[in-house]
Amino acid sequence: MGQRKFLGIKKAYIGFGANLPYAKHAPADTILGAKSALTAKGIRVLRFSRLWQSPAWPDPSEPAYVNAVAEVATNLPPHRLLQTLRGVERQFGRRRSYRNASRTLDLDLLSYENLCLRTLHLTLPHTGIESRAFVLLPMQDIASEWRLPGKGKALAVMIKALSAQSRDGVLPLNGK
Repeated sequence: MGQRKFLGIKKAYIGFGANLPYAKHAPADTILGAKSALTAKGIRVLRFSRLWQSPAWPDPSEPAYVNAVAEVATNLPPHRLLQTLRGVERQFGRRRSYRNASRTLDLDLLSYENLCLRTLHLTLPHTGIESRAFVLLPMQDIASEWRLPGKGKALAVMIKALSAQSRDGVLPLNGK
């Protein structure tokens, strides 16, 4: 029975982002709170990157983002995991007003095992992942050997392909 349960555990990567305070908590605190909320929902955080800061996009005059990536173990299938992430976003005050709006919390399901999937509500791996320094640099903290599912492209290759402007704008928070 234990082995059967073990076979149901899957590894996934989740991107965290926030650039607005929630309940008087700074975005960095919100991200750490969201990490704890995932654990409380039975999603085991295996590794968690440093916190990173990145410029707001598409409007750099908005507050900068705090970002992180977590490697997690879960027995939830991908769509159910995504629903759980959306619930945690709502728990931390996320309102979806318009695309790329500033937010109290954004949780993205970046990849799930080596699954490639495209449905109305979920695309795996996450769309645009290979051009997003705010995902790739934190990912390097915890999974330097990770490869893009479906393409097999190495993380180091994707980071090297980033523009200097994109890469240089994403820095570890507090310089650590």
